Amino acid sequence: MAQRERGAAAPRPADSLGALRTRLRNLVEPVVSEAGLDLEDLGVSRAGRRHVVRITVDGEDGVGHDELTDVSHRLSAALDDAEATAGELPVDSYTLEVSSPGVDRPLTQPRHWRRNVGRLVAVRASQGSFTARVADVTTDGVAFAAPGPAEAVPFAQLGPGRVQVEFTRLAELSDEDIGEEFTDADDDQDGDARSELEDRA
Repeated sequence: MAQRERGAAAPRPADSLGALRTRLRNLVEPVVSEAGLDLEDLGVSRAGRRHVVRITVDGEDGVGHDELTDVSHRLSAALDDAEATAGELPVDSYTLEVSSPGVDRPLTQPRHWRRNVGRLVAVRASQGSFTARVADVTTDGVAFAAPGPAEAVPFAQLGPGRVQVEFTRLAELSDEDIGEEFTDADDDQDGDARSELEDRA
């Protein structure tokens, strides 16, 4: 997780968090896309006089430390520009946190399922709840290995899926595979791809 703090400035009129979140999303999404990543989540909360802006990004192959640092710098610059131009960003004091999704992130978008082919997932679908390995993802839905449904399940019939942590699978992997498995897991954890960025006004 990359973090950046902005010092307090002169008070401005109060702004609803919902309106601020919308403006931030319009500002942040193009920056994240330009970096070749997807904006997974954006949250704004208050901690006393300070706003906390939390941004979660992901990519086709996960998000490594260098990518996370790069997009954090880009977002910091974009927020600074917004602050300097006509009060576009009415945040007097804020902390920016940029992170990658954790392994407990629910799979809700086709890209989430595509990035987890081969993993064991628990999901509730129109056929009922089941736990099975993701075998394939098409433009229409998800195919599961047994004991999952015999036919691919359309996205419209899938509820949020959750990746299941598999400790026993390590015994079946080669040393090289184990290294890759831990690298993938590390990239999914917020705390394992982090750098501290501080810029105090």
